[in-house]
Amino acid sequence: MRWLGAFVVACSLCSFSWTLDRDAFTFTKYDLTIHIEPEQQRLTAEGKITLRNDSSTPQKNLALQISSTLGWRAVQFEGNPVEFLSQTYTSDIDHTGALSEAIVTLPREISAKAEIELEVRYEGVVPLNATRLTRIGVPEDVAKHTDWDQIGKDFTGLRGVGHVVWYPVAMEAANLSEGNDLFERLGSWRARGSSSKMVLHAGIATDDGSEPPIIDLGASVCSEVYESLSRAQRSSADCKFDRLSVLAPAIMAAHYNLLEKPNIRLHYFSEHQAAAETYAAASEKIAPFVNEWFGTPRTKVEVAELADSQASPFESGTMLLAPLGNGDAQLAEITLVHQLTHAAFDSPRPWIYEGLAHFAQALYLERQRGREAALDFMGLHRAAVVTSEKALARNHDPKANRDESLINTFAEELYRSKAAYVWWMLRDMVGETALKKVLASYHAGDDKETAYVQRLVEAQAHRDLEWFFDDWVYRERGLPDFRVESVYPRPIVTGGYMVTVTVENLGAAGAEVPVVLKMKEGDVVKRIEVRAKSKNSIRFEVPSVPPEVVVNDSSVPESDLMNNSFAVGK
Repeated sequence: MRWLGAFVVACSLCSFSWTLDRDAFTFTKYDLTIHIEPEQQRLTAEGKITLRNDSSTPQKNLALQISSTLGWRAVQFEGNPVEFLSQTYTSDIDHTGALSEAIVTLPREISAKAEIELEVRYEGVVPLNATRLTRIGVPEDVAKHTDWDQIGKDFTGLRGVGHVVWYPVAMEAANLSEGNDLFERLGSWRARGSSSKMVLHAGIATDDGSEPPIIDLGASVCSEVYESLSRAQRSSADCKFDRLSVLAPAIMAAHYNLLEKPNIRLHYFSEHQAAAETYAAASEKIAPFVNEWFGTPRTKVEVAELADSQASPFESGTMLLAPLGNGDAQLAEITLVHQLTHAAFDSPRPWIYEGLAHFAQALYLERQRGREAALDFMGLHRAAVVTSEKALARNHDPKANRDESLINTFAEELYRSKAAYVWWMLRDMVGETALKKVLASYHAGDDKETAYVQRLVEAQAHRDLEWFFDDWVYRERGLPDFRVESVYPRPIVTGGYMVTVTVENLGAAGAEVPVVLKMKEGDVVKRIEVRAKSKNSIRFEVPSVPPEVVVNDSSVPESDLMNNSFAVGK
């Protein structure tokens, strides 16, 4: 009857998978050793993970998830093996569209807010796989340029959760076919682990005496080692990642050449030396601009070339993974501004850390090609912001709204794109000189209170900006919607006209916005503050009646840009 007992145990564990709270535990620390064998496309991992029970009740069961092409070999708690059931769990947080999930039964309940440490071991292969994309209709050749992660003899590239789950996680299933479901799941995961850390020891070896690929983990705190052990050759790296919420660990390995300059380390393939030199030159050209705005870089930017010339780029902190292409100098400059800003300016808050990096790209474009080019670039972010805001409005929930405020959100469309607009608007409101002083006085270690940045800005601007930060940073108000309600031109005794323009804001967020009189003699621009659900008027003294008045030059993101123009006299 031994088989009956095993069957009962298996059935009882299966029942847990239906009632299991996969979000109960937060992964607070990883200490993992990763061994990669390129010829076999194989990964072996072991180490310790620390988890905290963030649910309100004691928990005895938990889930551990890795990519479906990897398998669990052991889980230990307090030095003893623990019982677990392995199963395949469908989820698009991995490129295969599925996970290898271990449902672990602990020997005792873990009380709320208590931490535990588990020892884990798992192994398997990581081939190129784009199943999650092809099953929703993406052509295979296109899908592989997006999900390019793999272990291979000539190239290894492994991004983390959301691409390949090569380190353990736990979350409810995500589905790419259901709107923003995947990105919301990932955002929630990052929010729960906003202060999670990782120590990673990674090695890649060849056993035929050939030189191993260079391994790079793209972390700011990293050391690299090369070892020769008889016929086996091994390169390795030890790294620390301090904020897994915004800094994604990645493993890159290939037979790279290295080009190093004061601000950059470039790993490139020998046939693309000219493109690598273009990127290196770009880093030196943009360095004075970054220094002027954000200070001297604290570390070097890490760039690793992708083997697939059509692969989608990936960036995380100071790390950039991308095809180097034909070495387009302008593209290299605008790309590296982002990473070099990260190298110079640090913040624990995603809306500051990522928002400033995107803002820096727009600033650089403005300096090189003018305001219109910069606003066109910002327009690429506007679509993401509007889509995200519409989704939030459809799923309106007071708690979710609070969580998605810019200062709390882990939704990329918000802490990247919307945040970039916030910094652009602040620059327009307080001026470049004042904003540069704000950034120079910012210290990441002092940013412990919600209003820290607001106070820095107000001290330099000498104006009350509580309303702006309340609408754009502290709460999720949505976007403004401006329209010119009326234009009243009145002749004046000395000649010319006094033109009164009334602007209405139909949206729930206020902003300071430019009003433009389209004159034959050239545009006349003034700025006006229009709070949410309100109106305000501004006066212009001009030589003639303007044929058209426009509110907003697209420097403020709006929900509707189709009602911004007013034809005078029609």
